[in-house]
Amino acid sequence: MFDLLKSEFTRRTILHKAGFGLIALSTFGVAGTIFKPNRTLAQAGPAPGKEPPMPPEKKLGWAIVGLGKFATQQIIPSFGECKRSKLVALVSGDAYDGLRQRAKAEGIAQQYGVNSKNIYNYQNYDTIRNNPEVDVIYIILPNGLHAEYSIRGAQAGKHIMCEKPMAITVEECQAMIDAAKKGDRKLMIAYRAQYEPYNLAAIELAQSGKLGKLKTITSDHGRNLDPKDPADRWRAQKKLAGGGSLYDIGIYSLNAARYITGEEPQEISAMMYSTPGDPRFREIEENVNFVLRFPSGVLANCTSSYGYADTKRIQVFGSDAVLELDPATDYYQHRLTIKRKNSSEEQNIQEKNQFALEM
Repeated sequence: MFDLLKSEFTRRTILHKAGFGLIALSTFGVAGTIFKPNRTLAQAGPAPGKEPPMPPEKKLGWAIVGLGKFATQQIIPSFGECKRSKLVALVSGDAYDGLRQRAKAEGIAQQYGVNSKNIYNYQNYDTIRNNPEVDVIYIILPNGLHAEYSIRGAQAGKHIMCEKPMAITVEECQAMIDAAKKGDRKLMIAYRAQYEPYNLAAIELAQSGKLGKLKTITSDHGRNLDPKDPADRWRAQKKLAGGGSLYDIGIYSLNAARYITGEEPQEISAMMYSTPGDPRFREIEENVNFVLRFPSGVLANCTSSYGYADTKRIQVFGSDAVLELDPATDYYQHRLTIKRKNSSEEQNIQEKNQFALEM
């Protein structure tokens, strides 16, 4: 996306192409239709005790594709809190490391009660079409594989949830949408923050006028890329990651500006910089700073980085009050503060499993 911004300078071209790229990277849709977050659906539903969990036989069956850290430590354990979803299948392993991955998958299957016959590898993945237990496939693979496995899953007749970013090019994103439409399947990109209670509260406060007229949003998301961590190795490879910090953690800054305002940006400017000589950034960008202007006049100043200390922060500046959400997009813990001229009030909101709510 940012090569585009550097090489094509007309305002019309930048807005058209960059805008499409932002949608592809940052919006979740169903069969090609773009939806705004539905706060009513995203919240926990009826009051506790009024809606018992669905019987297991009535829950949708999910297959998880990719058994890395995020899948095994966050997503798979969260099925225990899902009211309408259950884990029924696993997909992992390849021709070079199949035996080790099969053993890993079998261990996870045993731990979570998945029938061993529902363990697939990347070669026989397409045969999942013959498994009526699987309703939804959740793609949790490196970015460069999102399009292939989403398209194959839709062609197998299954609904698709794909981890962010949607894919690494606009063309791949469109191919995913086309495959879902052709198969009459739903396609959703997994942006969890729109289901997290503190973020939902921030949206409500900002859009209800309780902060006054919105003026500016700042959002910063970054961390230090660690090449020693197996989960980070592919993130330094352009072929698998598509890009650097923006494609990964910067999306939270971008999406924060969009869902806080409820608008899509009209103008975009950006600058990026990578530390010379740092081997982590031979193929991908380290730092991206970007400014968005929205139709209402709100300006968003956002950053993403693979080189600064862990930061997950959103600030919303209104004419009457300032909202600070820090941390804003953590897995488990959040803090929301409203600051007025002579007061500061911290909001206490019940934390809930955003992954379970999302699924």
